[in-house]
Amino acid sequence: MARKYFGTDGIRGLANGEKLTPELALRVGQAAGMAFRRGDHRHRVVIGKDTRRSGYMLEYALTGGFTSVGMDVYLLGPVPTPAVAMLTRSLRADLGVMISASHNPFEDNGIKFFQPDGFKLSDEVEEKIEELVEKGVSAGLTQGVDIGRAKRINEVTTRYTEFAKRTLPRNADFTGLKVVVDCANGAAYKTAPEALWELGAEVIAMGVEPDGFNINKNCGSTSPKALCMRVIEEGADIGIALDGDADRVVIVDEKGQIIDGDQLMAALALYWHELERLNGGGMVATIMSNLGLERCLSDNQLRLERTKVGDRYVLERMRSGGYNLGGEQSGHIILSDFSTTGDGLVSALQVMSLVQKRNKPVSEVCKMFEQVPQLLTNVRISGGTPLRDDRVIKAIASGEQKLGASGRLVIRPSGTEPLIRVMGEGDDETLVKQVVGEIAHVIEGIA
Repeated sequence: MARKYFGTDGIRGLANGEKLTPELALRVGQAAGMAFRRGDHRHRVVIGKDTRRSGYMLEYALTGGFTSVGMDVYLLGPVPTPAVAMLTRSLRADLGVMISASHNPFEDNGIKFFQPDGFKLSDEVEEKIEELVEKGVSAGLTQGVDIGRAKRINEVTTRYTEFAKRTLPRNADFTGLKVVVDCANGAAYKTAPEALWELGAEVIAMGVEPDGFNINKNCGSTSPKALCMRVIEEGADIGIALDGDADRVVIVDEKGQIIDGDQLMAALALYWHELERLNGGGMVATIMSNLGLERCLSDNQLRLERTKVGDRYVLERMRSGGYNLGGEQSGHIILSDFSTTGDGLVSALQVMSLVQKRNKPVSEVCKMFEQVPQLLTNVRISGGTPLRDDRVIKAIASGEQKLGASGRLVIRPSGTEPLIRVMGEGDDETLVKQVVGEIAHVIEGIA
């Protein structure tokens, strides 16, 4: 079945645009509620959201859908995505929902689902929900006392903050560390500064004044320039940049230099390997992770398993292969000893713990390898399937031949935007630029 609504990370699009409307949210709520209605007990669903204005609209539409098929709804308000995953398990819910478009601008929004164990849905379950959306669920609508109810839950941010802190050793104390944290005017604007302060750090908070429109705007993990400058101005030891729903993190060292997810995962992998805590003999990352990460792990007799893009695919491989560390270059880092999804705050706390243990600057602790030159170009398309065009196929084959064994090409459609992503990497930076440019040019001519 062709996927009409779900992409690489739930349903995402322009709020009130062609795809993501309150009508669709109502139908999706009904369909997902039907898909997870099992047994005779009172079913419950938890719904969290980030700080986008359109979150109210989708929250109430989803609530109408869920209650109409007999599910009780627990509204969490603005909370990080990993908090929804955690609370789905903790509250013994039948389903968890996060309303967020992650790192996208405020105009967009999205709907992510978590099954009762806190893990994201499989492709098969998403396809089942899509089928129910298309067919309708009139036969499953409830009446009278069977209609669900909705209520808001207080103090959920406190529960998540305590959970994040408990991922550290009992005696963890960050006293003496000066931290600048950028919460992207998003879902973690309360929890991240509070957790860091309660652990003893001196905290300077940015991006903690959401107004419904400024989420991810010139701030957060996708725009860390302001954080880099602030770290230098304040003489801070470390900078932490989260994205709009706080499931990814980028670290800034004391020199104001950005440390991406690949470097952070390498640092944690080698540290956990040293402590004999690393499971599976390595870690999992996507096809987009830098070749330098793979070489770094190999030099330390560890392996890197690669998956297609999407943190849920990383997690699936982690679960099947017995790994407890994985993630994406963008900063989605999954530490399955603690979480069932990417968690920016928990990942940052683990990095800070490592920095404190080494008693060295972040720039020394977290830079584990020299990155292989990598270039990513996004080509906007109007539709169609340009990657099936013979001219594009020929250009890709030519590029792969030019790069040879010392480089890689990854060309794929975006799962969330009308883009073709052309990524190339190799030891010869000039050649990489040439190859990526040639392929992008061919795609542009067709798209």
